[in-house]
Formats: sequence, C-alpha cells, structure tokens
Amino acid sequence: MIGRTLSIGVQDFGKLRDEGFVYVDKTAMIYELVNKKVPLFLSRPRCFGKSLILSTMKYYWEGKKELFRGLAIEEMEDSKSDAWQSYPVFYFGFEGENYNQNGGLENKLNLMLLGWEELYGNQYSGLSLAGRFHKLLKLAHEKTGHRCVVLVDEYDKSLLDVMDNPDLFEHNGDMLKGFFDNLKSCDSHIKFIFITGVTKLHKNGIFNALNNLMDISLFEEYATLCSMTEKEIVACYEPEI
Repeated sequence: MIGRTLSIGVQDFGKLRDEGFVYVDKTAMIYELVNKKVPLFLSRPRCFGKSLILSTMKYYWEGKKELFRGLAIEEMEDSKSDAWQSYPVFYFGFEGENYNQNGGLENKLNLMLLGWEELYGNQYSGLSLAGRFHKLLKLAHEKTGHRCVVLVDEYDKSLLDVMDNPDLFEHNGDMLKGFFDNLKSCDSHIKFIFITGVTKLHKNGIFNALNNLMDISLFEEYATLCSMTEKEIVACYEPEI
C-alpha cells in the first residue's frame, strides 16, 4: 500500500496542492490577514513555514481559485462580489544570493525587477533600483487596473548574513530603506503588504522606511499560522500516527 505524500520541506503552495501533498488548512487565517487594511509584519525563525504562508498568499492574490478547492477560504471568498480577482503581485524572495560580496543585494533586487519589467514595461530601466520599483508599481496598477500586492519573504536575510561585516551591514540597511521607501510613497498603487523576517531590526533597513507596519508576531490568534496544534496533527496525520 502506498502511503500519503507528506509535505516535508515543500515551500510552494501550488506544488503542494497540484501534487497532492497533505496540507494542514491555514487558509481561514490567511483570509483574515489578506482582508486587513494595514501593512503586516510577521517574525518567525528560519525554516518555520514563512515561505509557504507567503506562497499561499501569492496564489490567492493571483486568483488561482483551483488551488483552494475544498479549503476554508473557498467558501469564505465566495461570499465576496470581487472574489478571486487577479492582482499584480511583487514577491520578494531573498534566498539564492551571496550577500557577503559587494553588490550582492543590488544584484538580487535587479534580477527581480527585470522579471517584472518584462511584464509591465522597461521604459524606466535607466533609473536607480528604487526608482524602477516606484515606476513598476505605477505601471502595474495602470496596466491591470488593480492595485499591487507586495510580499516580502525574510527581508532581513541580506542583513543577518553580513552581521560580522559592519560596512556591508550598514550598506545593505541603507539600500533596503531607500528601496522600500516606495511602499509609503506609492500607497495609492498598493492594495496589500505582508513582510516576514527572522527578527525586527528597528535601526536598519525596511523599518526605517515603513513605520506603520502592524506586527502580528505575538498576536495569539495567529500563533499557529506557521505551525500546527496537537488537534491539527491528530486530525490531519492520523494514518501516519
């Protein structure tokens, strides 16, 4: 007898659902979060499920209803008149770069911007990284008719990786601050912001630029957003137990 496929290390919600992995349904909490009217921040340790939560939000905002069939959010969403619309999503993932080398953060940001410029226009490619992001938010809003969604996975990776290099730490912090200043200046083009990190570095980077984030890290109602209760484990993994 072939057992069920357990989702060990799977970070992409689309792959998890398409390939039939066991999934503990967190979409009711995600529904609550995506309908909040303020930018959100969540802190959790590395390898603790943050990427899967952001991936789930990405597919939700892209209107991929088929991936959510049978989950709590499907029924909750169907009560809305604008259910399952597709929004332009700017998903920042900071894995896969060596931030200990000069220009590492700039290279990573540039690579992500190039992909979005292919979708929304590259007429501002000569501007700074921050300037290009500013224009992309406006272009995406104008092209799609929908305001943008910004999801940032482990914003602090480029800082934590260079903690023993004060010059690079300061440089990367300044770069993040300047880049994500756009989240305030382009508010009219943005519908939703969700940012995750290992820690909240108040004196560096994104929190200098975006001081209106609601930090839900210690909110009791979201304590199990990236983890499982005993009840969920017993209910979802009874055959394996």
